[in-house]
Amino acid sequence: MKSSQESLSTSSVLGLPVHLLTNYAGWLLDRLQQQQGTHVVTLNAEMAMQAESNEALAAIIRQAELVVPDGSGVVLYLQFHGNRVRRCPGIELAELLLRQSVTLEQSCPVFFYGGAPGVAQTAADRWQQQVPGLPIAGVQHGYLTIDEQPLLLQTLKDLQPHIILVGLGVPRQEFWIADHRHICPNAIWIGVGGSFDIWAGTKTRAPGWLRNNHLEWAYRLYQEPWRWRRMLALPKFAWRALVYSVSV
Repeated sequence: MKSSQESLSTSSVLGLPVHLLTNYAGWLLDRLQQQQGTHVVTLNAEMAMQAESNEALAAIIRQAELVVPDGSGVVLYLQFHGNRVRRCPGIELAELLLRQSVTLEQSCPVFFYGGAPGVAQTAADRWQQQVPGLPIAGVQHGYLTIDEQPLLLQTLKDLQPHIILVGLGVPRQEFWIADHRHICPNAIWIGVGGSFDIWAGTKTRAPGWLRNNHLEWAYRLYQEPWRWRRMLALPKFAWRALVYSVSV
């Protein structure tokens, strides 16, 4: 399969890079074929606000090979500044990558890491039912003790999966990937947040009409009202975006 890798175009949100592509999954498939290690960051307003007060997180985002516009706030900010961009939810990008990876000539084993005990395994089982032939290299829940971490890292080193999905939540998953991606230097690493719960059926995504109208955050708040403090990042992001736009 000949590479047709699209060139990255880069914009920014509050000083953080966002890469603009027409086909993110296709770009990652090319990276897989070329065995080019890639850290994918799915940027939303909450993560952008965390990065404002956490320089270590901001540095990880700036160093990532691919930063996609995951959140509606990020997309609206980019559109306001004249960028032709559509939202690229991390869960949908991961789904496309898994489905299309089986079309490649080479096998692309996948590793699931994160979520509560049993959730990632259920998600992996469902994926193998939906996509026959999808090679699952391994599965590990995200509730490991410090003493159990070395075994996971050795397993990754031995298996060398090509796609590693990490569902530890923001920003823990971003730090974990940055600290350990050298173990599988040719892999695609993606922080997928709560995607394992969606795939396993323990949670549901917002209906399409809410997602299409930038209201998925409201559905998540309805499902998990304890998130209200975290949702305060949205008005803070809107204010910072306005101030930042005026100051630059």
